[in-house]
Amino acid sequence: MRVFVAGGSGVLGRRLVPQLVARGHRVTATTTSTAKLGSVEQLGADGVVMDGLDPMSVGEAVAAARPDVIVHQMTGISMAHAGKPDLKHFDRWSLPTIRLRTEGTDHLLAAAEATGVPHFVAQGYANWNGIREGGWVKTEEDPLDLHEKTPAHPAMAALRHVEDAVTAGGAVMRYGAFYGPGATDDQVVLVRKRQFPLVGNGTGYASWIHLDDAASATVLAVEQKARGVFNIVDDDPAPAAEWLPHLAACAGAKRPVRIPPWLARLLAGQVVVTMMTEGRGFSNAKAKRELGWEPRYPSWRQGFKEGLA
Repeated sequence: MRVFVAGGSGVLGRRLVPQLVARGHRVTATTTSTAKLGSVEQLGADGVVMDGLDPMSVGEAVAAARPDVIVHQMTGISMAHAGKPDLKHFDRWSLPTIRLRTEGTDHLLAAAEATGVPHFVAQGYANWNGIREGGWVKTEEDPLDLHEKTPAHPAMAALRHVEDAVTAGGAVMRYGAFYGPGATDDQVVLVRKRQFPLVGNGTGYASWIHLDDAASATVLAVEQKARGVFNIVDDDPAPAAEWLPHLAACAGAKRPVRIPPWLARLLAGQVVVTMMTEGRGFSNAKAKRELGWEPRYPSWRQGFKEGLA
């Protein structure tokens, strides 16, 4: 197939494009900078510069590629786009990604309709943001938590927009927290400096996914013309009290310090406290069952150790 990967030079795009090429697909991958065209083309794709927030730029790029499927991987969470992570002001820090998940999604869908592209796959998110009711592990049947009246709400609402806009004619891949080449470098630096503390008892759950596993699931969704929402996470949702000390040990760092929720709220904001004390993880049973997907890294316990060895 002809596959158009919007955001092909991003942290996941760089793992996804080679897998698509290896399966025999012709890939057009976008980047926001002419300086990155060479690296995209080295992955085996036809590179194109595109501004995901400019409908004309998006329309021209899609029309020229004539794809059979569009894969939306555009985000703006890199240092270059969003600056240093600032979860205390989550709404301001995540604004570039919010716009790409609302305006950018709409521009890509409009281009798909205009050029007759029959299938669409988009990036979603399933890490700590399951509804904070009932059990600690959520399925696709459980709603996401919109975190209303908090700085996380605009970003959560943008995720809802993606799912509402895409699932009628395509698939949304709710990826867990990425790790793998280039995905957790900032966190590892903080862990080694003992600047990534546990909050309270660290009871909040998270779900992780290695970049290569996220990419392999996406390839299956492309090839199977999947429809609906899929949690693309590993087999091991776990509380912060388990995964953060393990990450520190794998990074050769001292055990993380523990701080009370009131102090974390003062220093880092309510969103961080919620993540680490109330977050809900996710189940991958549907993706395994319907896509036939099996993660190469079934647990972050193995993946962190191998990646930081």
